[in-house]
Amino acid sequence: MSSYLGVCVKVVCVGGGPAGLYLSVLLKRQDPSHDVTVLERDPEGSTYGWGVTYWRSLLDELHARDPESARAVEEHSVRWNQGVAHVRDLTTHQPGDEGHGIGRHKLLEILADRARSLGVHLEYDHPVTADTVPDADLLVAADGVHSTLRTRHAGHFGTRLEAGRNPYVWLGTTKVFDSFTFAFVETAHGWIWCYGYPFGPDRSTCVVECAPETWTGLGLDTAGEAEGLALLGDLFARVLDGHRLIGRATEDAAAASWLRFRTLTNTRWYRDNLVLLGDAAHTTHYSIGAGTTLALEDTFALADALRDTPALPKALARYERERTTALLSLQSAARYSAQWYENLARYIDLPPERMFALLGQRHSPLLPYVPPQLYYRLDRAAGQLEGLRRLKRWLGPKLARTAHGRVLSGRR
Repeated sequence: MSSYLGVCVKVVCVGGGPAGLYLSVLLKRQDPSHDVTVLERDPEGSTYGWGVTYWRSLLDELHARDPESARAVEEHSVRWNQGVAHVRDLTTHQPGDEGHGIGRHKLLEILADRARSLGVHLEYDHPVTADTVPDADLLVAADGVHSTLRTRHAGHFGTRLEAGRNPYVWLGTTKVFDSFTFAFVETAHGWIWCYGYPFGPDRSTCVVECAPETWTGLGLDTAGEAEGLALLGDLFARVLDGHRLIGRATEDAAAASWLRFRTLTNTRWYRDNLVLLGDAAHTTHYSIGAGTTLALEDTFALADALRDTPALPKALARYERERTTALLSLQSAARYSAQWYENLARYIDLPPERMFALLGQRHSPLLPYVPPQLYYRLDRAAGQLEGLRRLKRWLGPKLARTAHGRVLSGRR
């Protein structure tokens, strides 16, 4: 983004999460004369979230764009290269691509330090309301799914929020998993499961999910924090190895709460000089582990568009076009991933290795329409059957569009 009439461009990012901070880093690297400010409503160092997952391709991109912060991110990340699934009393392993985890606190600390070193102004404890919108040449809404800036113009942006079916809770644990770990536990009220992954030398993330009837049947809807953590600790004792689960109240924050995931979409991503970034623009179900990666990819596209297209309206239009197109397949995959868990009964009684194989295929638009055992056999043969690959590629977008239409219209 070049300066207008020789005057320094003023950019304000509202929201001090990974997207807002990294965009500020990229813009200052592109032109140190830019006046870039990040406004964060919460105190510095206070953030909700345990670990962030990402893959090697993102790390390579970070190294290409800002080697200094990328080296720090890599240094403070942990790695794994397999998945483990525990189903009842059985365990199965599957190799996979190398995954990375880093604590959200550490990631924000690295990016904040890097932004300051480049001359970005960081202001914490600085909430922005409808009456206190800052003046700027470019105003970036990086203030999350409940974005104040986006909500002011929700009609223009075409904002749509859809709540998922299953309740979930985001917890930490002192158990350090050595793999991306799934555990499925059968109770008298139905199945409950967790996803666990390490993000540091002494902590892991543990996300717990279940069907609504299981949640109420176990009393988790009315349990207090300590009671709920104790119950979940007992249910997942096998994978926790005696370690404790940690809720937000024990980490100097509000009590842990159960939520239903909200999928956010917007038909437009900018209005005049206001542009949406990260979770303010879109969310994808946590089960595909791509939230932070997609937010950072937004920053890559926005920074590139601003650098290469000096006229702001054209730059923002290019950014919107590129990112909405790039997200189509990922949003479809996230919807199918969430639905796989919502229909767990369809898969859970398969032999564990087959169930785990289909867990890895949960993004497929074909899987809900093919009997699981048949899909497993076909997928095993797909390595030799190019025709099946072509069929999946041809049917996939068509089925995805059909399923998306049902979701948006309220039909299932």
